[in-house]
Formats: sequence, structure tokens, C-alpha cells
Amino acid sequence: MVDIRPFKAIRYTEKAGDLKNLITQPYDKIDPDMQVEYYKQSPYNYCRLILPLEENKYEVARQRIQQWMSEGVLAKDKEPTVFVSRQEFRLNGETCARTGLIAALRLYDYSEDVVFPHEVTYEEPKADRLSMLRTVQKDLEPVFLIYSDPENRTIEFFADVTKTKPVAEVEDSFRVKHTLWRVTDPQKIRLVQEALKDKNLVITDGHHRYESAVAYRDEMRRQGNWSEDSAFNFHMSYMVPVQEKGLVVLPTHRLLKNFKLTNDHMDALQQLFTVSEIDATVKGLEEFLANNRNEHAFCVYTKEKAHGLLLKHEKHVYEFVEAISSKETKLFDVVILHDVIFKSVLNAGEFKMDEDILYVRWTREAVEKVDKGEASVAFLVNPISSKVVWQIAQQHERLPEKSTDFYPKPVSGLAMMDISPEEKL
Repeated sequence: MVDIRPFKAIRYTEKAGDLKNLITQPYDKIDPDMQVEYYKQSPYNYCRLILPLEENKYEVARQRIQQWMSEGVLAKDKEPTVFVSRQEFRLNGETCARTGLIAALRLYDYSEDVVFPHEVTYEEPKADRLSMLRTVQKDLEPVFLIYSDPENRTIEFFADVTKTKPVAEVEDSFRVKHTLWRVTDPQKIRLVQEALKDKNLVITDGHHRYESAVAYRDEMRRQGNWSEDSAFNFHMSYMVPVQEKGLVVLPTHRLLKNFKLTNDHMDALQQLFTVSEIDATVKGLEEFLANNRNEHAFCVYTKEKAHGLLLKHEKHVYEFVEAISSKETKLFDVVILHDVIFKSVLNAGEFKMDEDILYVRWTREAVEKVDKGEASVAFLVNPISSKVVWQIAQQHERLPEKSTDFYPKPVSGLAMMDISPEEKL
């Protein structure tokens, strides 16, 4: 059973200044240049909490939260609240909107089959976020999850709430408009609690945050003196129904920084794929992928040269691919790219993020990085649909890292949740 609760959110006050100078992208989407730019925007920019530039970043974040609260730059709501959150954005010439609920979600072990992951995780980012939780005792950013609402119960709830006046409206650096509504009426909160209680939830973004929060919860429980209402049993979460039309998943293209693609590699690829030379432009790459959505299709871009790859419909090819692919996942494009093309055909071994491999969402960005020499070759893929992510996660299957890019990201800085030992929900 899903247990969601209202919480007394900690939010910026007017004293902090214009909200557009305070919000940021999630911490794991902030590169060093963005970090410096965020610092310039305001002495109270949220980057100074989630990803400080200073040494001993966890303690710096803790002290800043304490200082900003004492200065009245941050303030804690007096009433427990859930929020309705909407993102409005343009994509491929169309205006889209995605609406969801922000609330405190009880943490469940994956073995309980209530919350399901869909991507693999790594120890280093989990250790980083766990250190942050231990030090600041706040949920600084939400975990993003999806659920199914075929009866439209929560969708109708959102429609009702969004007719009222919002408490925050702000446009981020990607020209995405973020709007937030507060719901404090206990009767309305009970309605949405009832609507969600029997749902399954799938994590779309924030796997490392979620798993770190579970580890922190277990640590706190071992210390004793806790109850089921202790706030550290929960995590601030943004939950969106899979039926939302604006629930968009973009592809995550892979760029290899220092890998030389040889003629021998291309010959080896032809054993498994039909390889054709295609127009080496953004339009040519995007058209090849769009025209082959129902195939296992890939594009390979090296400077001024591009090839389209289609997995051959031959028995021996499928047998080979299935034999070397990860057993825990079906044959999705990202799995074929990761296990077959990179590991087997290119014999590339493991890639270290930022050192060996870059991940980008836009075709144009992939082409530009290769053209500028920031990467030597780009492999482009089609996106996985949100409904497929929803289905495979509940079958206990996990995709390789960066397999999905749910767009846009909920910005950080609209609210945080207190999970200190004395806080109850």
C-alpha cells in the first residue's frame, strides 16, 4: 500500500529575490560551467546547497541552510502541504504540459514490489547523496516517479487544483515554465491519498537519491527512538501518471571521447547489421531514426560521415545477440548498443562517465561535439516510451545507465523537506 503524506515544506521567501535566479537543474545535470554560472546568479542560488563549489561541501550546505533560515531567506511552512506541480514546454514545435503531485512518499524496499527501479545504479553517487543526507538532514530534491491512473482520479484532482492561484511560477534556463500550487485542505489531501494507495510506482529519475534515502532510513532506525511517522521514513517525491500527454522521454545518445572507429569495426558491424551511408546532418540522422522506429536502429556519426545501422532479421543474428546480452533485460536498443556494439563488436570495455563517454539528449549537440573534437564518434538511438519503462520495471528488469531521459527535469529549489530525527509527518 502506497503511503503519501503532506509535509511542512521549506521554501524561499521574497527576501531571497527573484525565483528565476534561485532555481537550478537537478544536481546530477549541473556541469562545472553551469555551477559557476549559478553561483553568479545569486548568493542564495540553490546550487550552493545541492552542489557547493567549496571544500567540505556537505558541511557547507548544512551551515548555509541554517544561516538562510535564520536570515529569513528560507522559511518552513506552518501547515502540512502537498503540491501540484506543472511543467509547460515546447518540443518539436508543439506546446506540451506535464502535471504531477509533490508529496512525502514512504520509502519501500524494492523487494516489497511497491516502488520499482528501471536503471542500474552505482555506489559512488549513492555514497555522495548519503553523505549529504546525513549532514543536512533534508531532502533537497524530489525523486521523480510514475504510476498508472486509468480512472483519471488524480488527473481530475490536478485539473481542479490548477484552477486556483499558484504559489510559484518561474521559467528555467531551458525556457520551461514551472508552476506550483499548494494544497492544505485535509479533505482534498485524503482524496489524493486514497487515489494513490493501491498504485505501483516506477522511478524515472533519482534512483541514487532513492536508494541513498533507504540506506539513511535504515541507519536512523538502527539508532532506535523512531516511529512510523518519523520523516526520514519518507522522501519528497514528484509523481506523474503515465497517462499524462506531456510525459516525454527523450533518447540519450552516447559519445565516445577517444575511441577510433576503424574500417575493421565497420566490417564487424556488417555481420550483424545492415549498414548504409546516410546524410551526415542533424536532419539526416533524425530522419533515419524516425523512419525506423519499429526496428533496432542506430546512427553512427564521425566527423562529416554518418551511417545508419539496422539489426538484421536473421536467426543466427538474434541468437548471437541474445547470447551476449544482459540476461536481466529484453533486447532494447540501449541494451544492444551497450552489450553488443560496445562490448562485443568494438571490444571497448567499460567506459567511465565524462572520461571516456558523454551522454547528450539532442542530435544537434551530439554532432557539434564530434565536429569540435570533444568526442570522436557518436552513437544515436531512438527513445524508449514511458509506457515501456513502466512495464519493464514491474517485471524486475533494469536498463543500462542513462537509458532514458524524462524531459523536462523538475527544477530544484522550489521546496525541500525536513527529515531531521524529531520531524514527524
